[in-house]
Amino acid sequence: MELGFRHQLGLVCVILLFPALCNCKEYFTNSRATYYGSPDGYGTPTGACGFGEYGRKMNWYDGRVAGVSGLWRNGAGCGTCYQVKCKIPELCDANGAFLVATDQGYGDRTDFVMSPQAFSRLGRNQNASAELKKYGTVEIEYRRVPCTFMGNVLFHIKESSSNPGYLAVVILNINGKYDVTAVEMWQKGQQRWEPLRRVYGTVFDFANPARGAILLRLKVGVNWMIPKVPIPANWKPGATYDTKVQLY
Repeated sequence: MELGFRHQLGLVCVILLFPALCNCKEYFTNSRATYYGSPDGYGTPTGACGFGEYGRKMNWYDGRVAGVSGLWRNGAGCGTCYQVKCKIPELCDANGAFLVATDQGYGDRTDFVMSPQAFSRLGRNQNASAELKKYGTVEIEYRRVPCTFMGNVLFHIKESSSNPGYLAVVILNINGKYDVTAVEMWQKGQQRWEPLRRVYGTVFDFANPARGAILLRLKVGVNWMIPKVPIPANWKPGATYDTKVQLY
């Protein structure tokens, strides 16, 4: 039986729209979330990502941070951002919490162990948030979203570093939706890029770097990002240097 033109046109439309209709919910994954205690509601400076004191608030995210389990991915998940929504209609905010992964954490079959600041954002209001905390662990859905840090990408020199014998650096303010998959250092004398080792989290190191200014490049997703200014030759452990580059 042959189909008329209208039927054929309708079938084409259904075929074209079907993937969109099927994929509209695929961005969210079902899971569970809990929270940890902290004196001020913010994150911890001892998180396994290596962010240190900066990891307590993570720029304008104002302490909306979490430890993650499967999303940890051997440290590649550090600094990634998520939208997390709980599933109790009378208590849960429609947009949920936007947070940053700053630590490795495990709960009762959870993907997120959230700071109090982050967990409270799941509720519709202050009273609802208080009720959610009584549950301890809640059913959620989450999706990865682009990070929206304020300011340029930063290089923080870890306190374990020693100029010139050893460099360990943590990368801060990576915007967008992609991981830092590699960090390399330009070796001027050898005229080539040399890879840094991922020690843990977002901490990368290099033994016996060349003297003088240090030029690093980052592989973010599949693209390389080269700072506009190098780390100065007189770099110091504990110092933070601005790359003068923003990612979007």
